Amino acid sequence: MKTVKAFYKTGAYIGEVDQVHTDHQVIKIKAVIKHPQQGDLHNPNQVDVPFFHERKALAFNERANIPGNMIKPHDEDPGDYNESLIQAVLKMEEKLKSEDTPFNQKCLEALQGVKREYELMYNLKF
Repeated sequence: MKTVKAFYKTGAYIGEVDQVHTDHQVIKIKAVIKHPQQGDLHNPNQVDVPFFHERKALAFNERANIPGNMIKPHDEDPGDYNESLIQAVLKMEEKLKSEDTPFNQKCLEALQGVKREYELMYNLKF
């Protein structure tokens, strides 16, 4: 199967092309490169929004419909999904902790909830 880098919403992934359609491809997720952003995408950097979203990364082997222009060739082995997820979460945490703003604090709180779910789902330790 063809390995690709795919950008989905605010996350980035390594996956395998499962199906090709005219305007999109179905990608089977194998690793996480960038964890999705937390919060309301329609009101970036805002804390006082009706619903502050907790976003999880796409799961291992989950299939996602991704527009063709958001997919790039990728030649490297994706490695272990769980390890890629841990690294993506830690990188996101580091970025959020680098600037102490109300928005980043709220994102860190949301990310803690997501981490607890990952720990239960995948038996991960952060």
